[in-house]
Amino acid sequence: MNRRSVMLVSLSAAALLLSAAAFSVVPAAFTFVVAEDGNTARYRVREQLAGFDLPNDAVGETSAVSGSIALDRSGNVIPEASHILVGVAGLKSDKERRDGFIKRRVLQADSFPNVELVVTRINGLKLPVPKSGTRSFTLDGLLTVHGVTRPTKWIVKAAFTDSIMTGSASTRFTFSDFGLSQPRVPIVLSVADTIGLEYDFKLRKKR
Repeated sequence: MNRRSVMLVSLSAAALLLSAAAFSVVPAAFTFVVAEDGNTARYRVREQLAGFDLPNDAVGETSAVSGSIALDRSGNVIPEASHILVGVAGLKSDKERRDGFIKRRVLQADSFPNVELVVTRINGLKLPVPKSGTRSFTLDGLLTVHGVTRPTKWIVKAAFTDSIMTGSASTRFTFSDFGLSQPRVPIVLSVADTIGLEYDFKLRKKR
C-alpha cells in the first residue's frame, strides 16, 4: 500500500470515528439553566464561640452560582451537560474575620476558587416535568471541594411554575471528606465536624 493509500485509509478511519462520536452524544430534551437572579449557595457549621453560653450556626453564603442541568427524553441526567458551579471568593457571613479565615485557610480559595457539582442522577422526578405544584426528590452528584471529588446525595424540594423551577437542595459532609482543616482559633472554642451545604435555586427552562 503506497503512502497516498495509507493517508486515505487514515482519513476515512478518522471520519468514521468522528461520525460515531457525534451519533453517541445524547440530545437533551430538557435543559434547566441557572437564572440570573434568585440563586444562593451557603455553608452552615455549628460552632461554640468564647464568651457565649450556647452554640450557634456559622453561615456564609454567595450568589456567585452558574450552570445547568440537562435531561434526555427518558428523564435521565446527562452528566456532561449538568454542572453547577459556585465561586467561593464571594462567601460572606456575619463576621469578616471568619470569612477571611475560611477562604484563606480552610477552602484555600486562591488555589481552589470554585465548588462544583456534577449532577449524575435525579430520583423521584419523572417526565414530563411538572408545569405547576411542588415536588420532593433526591439528587446524586459528584461534588468537588478543595480539589477533592466525592459522591454526594442531595435532598431537594422544588416548586414549578411554567418554565421556572425554584426550591432548595441540601447535603451534609465532614471536613475530612474533602481534606478540609477544621478552624482552630482562640475565639472559637469548638467547631462541629459536619458541614451543611445548601442551595436555594432558581432554574429556568431553556427554550
